[in-house]
Parts: sequence; structure tokens; C-alpha cells
Amino acid sequence: MVKLAEHKSRTEHNAIETARLPDKAYIPLNQHIGKICNKVEVNPGDTVLRGQRLAGSDGNVFAPVHASISGKVAGIQNWFHPLMGKSRAIVIENDGNDTPVPMSLRPQAEINALTPDQIRAIIFEAGIVGMGGASFPTHIKLNPPKPVDTLIINGCECEPYLTGDYRLMVERTKEIILGMKLVAKCLGVKNIYIAVEDNKPEAIKAFEILSGAVPADKQSGADTQYSVRTLKSLYPQGGEKQLIKNVLGKEIPRGRLPFDTGVVVQNVATFFAVYEAVYKMKPLYERVVTVTGSCLSNPQNLLVRIGTPIKQLVEFCGPLKNPPAKIIFGGPMMGIAKSSDLVPVIKSTTGIVLFTKEETGIKEEEFCIRCGACVKECPAGLMPCLINTASEKGFWAHAKANGCLDCIECGICSYVCPANRRIVQSIRRAKMEAMKL
Repeated sequence: MVKLAEHKSRTEHNAIETARLPDKAYIPLNQHIGKICNKVEVNPGDTVLRGQRLAGSDGNVFAPVHASISGKVAGIQNWFHPLMGKSRAIVIENDGNDTPVPMSLRPQAEINALTPDQIRAIIFEAGIVGMGGASFPTHIKLNPPKPVDTLIINGCECEPYLTGDYRLMVERTKEIILGMKLVAKCLGVKNIYIAVEDNKPEAIKAFEILSGAVPADKQSGADTQYSVRTLKSLYPQGGEKQLIKNVLGKEIPRGRLPFDTGVVVQNVATFFAVYEAVYKMKPLYERVVTVTGSCLSNPQNLLVRIGTPIKQLVEFCGPLKNPPAKIIFGGPMMGIAKSSDLVPVIKSTTGIVLFTKEETGIKEEEFCIRCGACVKECPAGLMPCLINTASEKGFWAHAKANGCLDCIECGICSYVCPANRRIVQSIRRAKMEAMKL
């Protein structure tokens, strides 16, 4: 792991603000790992309410999508997507009323009586996915094929520039803990750790203050006490396998998943979404997004409705001090550059970062000098230089044999490469091709 310049000072002390509602919301049908939501439940011309279910799937691994505003369905069309270039999306014209489907606070007695299966069903119907960027459907992750005994709440947010999770931990501490209790009940775990990097002192303090104030759930018999683990601010501290190693001292073998060692890891924003789904009957139609960069006059942490084009967020945080040369969805290490500001926010969007031309200076790629820097720093224990060579030559089976599918795409290999090689980009290509073999 490496120490990066954090660049978090522009937004880390900025409280979460609510972004203006979009004039049109573009709701992609694919916002999760798994099968696209191919069973659309509305038609052009229909009137929809905020929180209304729009589409599901006939597959097993998916999360339904919901309307983030009320209005009329203007169409179902291909539109820009943060990860896929373009994807099918439902377009909703805002009627200005923001009328919700009937929602109310669920009585505490009813919440206490919920079974694990009922909690998972609520999470599924709310369309909740992993919100740290992975976007795996949460209801499936909370029903592992093997017993688990440990839950880790991932509050590291190790990507530079991003501070949305930090603000959520500071401002919504109790709600995250209530979501944690529900998840712990689903999994039947008693060992619970909240992992936070040491550059987030307010979050650490907030969790430590409440650590003795969360009683056990007497009805379920689940002990919901937790321990706070303060970790060094290194990258990629928030990776699942790295987090498990640094919190528990456990190594996850190549090709295995956390539940194979009895552990489940979830991002703090996911716990907050679980709280809102169970306590408020609220689907996942909005999330906190960090909108930042030296181009902006007023960078912010914004509560954004899903489907909002990033053009509107940039305007909200403007005016622009400098024209952006590159717009990154996510953080600068694992994020993806987009050529259009019409791309909408989706469930896994953690941040929007705008860079000037000077900041994005692209250096010429040179020959690999076999220095071993990428091998030394790879947190997954791979030899990125070999995978890079195999990818360039189209030797996909060789790339797979060298572990390309185990790459977590953290970008450290490219960051430390003195030859400026686009290693992580070539490994991403190799992974796509290797999965076809």
C-alpha cells in the first residue's frame, strides 16, 4: 500500500447539502453487478411517483431501480452510462411536485420483530447495492452460502478527493449504527468492527461516543456491540481483502471471497441505505456524492437524486474557475474519465472530480524497464508487468494464468510506474477477455 496526497481539504469539513432536482432524470436499467433490469414496469407517457419501482429482471442477481423524482416517463432509450458507455435508461420529466409513493416510518415493534429473511426482502425491494463502488446487490451479499461470524463496516474512503462517506459518518452516525444492527441480525454475527482511517478524526470520535450506547437487540438475542478500528491512511486501505488483513490479520487466498473466511464487509453508505429502507420504507433513489476539484468555486458533498446529469452538479458547485480538461466518475485512482457532462449519477457514484489541463498532464508511455515497482506495491500480490505484457500481445490465457481476475483495479501499478505505462487499463481489458475463456 502507498501513501497518496489526499486532496480532501476542499470538502471534508463541508456538511452535506441537497442538490437541486434534475429537470430530467435518466435512470439506467443497469446499476449493479448482475443482470440488467430487462422487465420494465412503466411505459412512455406514464406518470410516476418518487420511489416508484420502474424495472426488475428475470435473473437471480439484480437490484430493481426506482424513480428518483415524480413526473412523466418521456421515453426509454439508450443514454450515457458512467461505466458502460451507453445503456438503456428510463427518462423522467420532472413535474415539479416531487410527489412520493406512500411512505411512513415503520413502527419500532415491527422492526424488532423482523426476521433475517424479511430484512433481506426489504433490502431487495429497495434496490440497495454496495455503494462503495462495487454495486453488488446487498440482499445477496447478506445471504452468504457459508456461515460468517464477523462484520466489518468499511469507513476508510481511501480514494483521494472523496469525502462523502466521511461526512455521512459524522452527520448520520446513529443511522449507520441502526443499519449495522439490521445487517448483523441478517448475518447472525457477534464480532463487529468499524474500520476508519486515522485522517477522519471526527468520524472516529462519533462512533466511539456511541459505542457503549447501542443496546443489544433483546428480542433477537443478537449482541450488536462493536469495536472501532483506527487504520493508517494508506491506499487502498478500503479494499475488502486489505481491510480484512489489517483489521483481523486474516489473508484471503487467491480466488476466494471474504465469506470463505467468515467475514462480510460493507460500505458505510450501504448501512445508511439499509436503515432508510427498513425504518423509513425508502428505496435507494438518492445518495451522497462528492463534487470537487480545483476547477470549482464551491466544491461540495451533495445529496443527489439518482439519474441527475453531472452537468447540473457542476453548475450547482460553480461557477467554474477554470475549464475542466477531464471529468472523473469516482476517485482519481479507480475512477473513469467521461467525455460528456450528460452522464447521470447512479447508485455506485461516489464522486465527480474535475481536473484542469495542468493537473491531467499525460506523459508519454515508455518501454517497461522491469524495475519491479508494480510488483512490490501490488496489494493483491500480483505481477502487473507480466499481465500488462500479455494483454498488449492479446495472450488472454497467459494473463488469466498470471491472476488478472484477482486484480482489484486500484491503479497503484500505473501510479508507481516510472515508464508511465497504462498498466491498470491493460489489465482491465485482460479481465474482460479472460472472463470469456
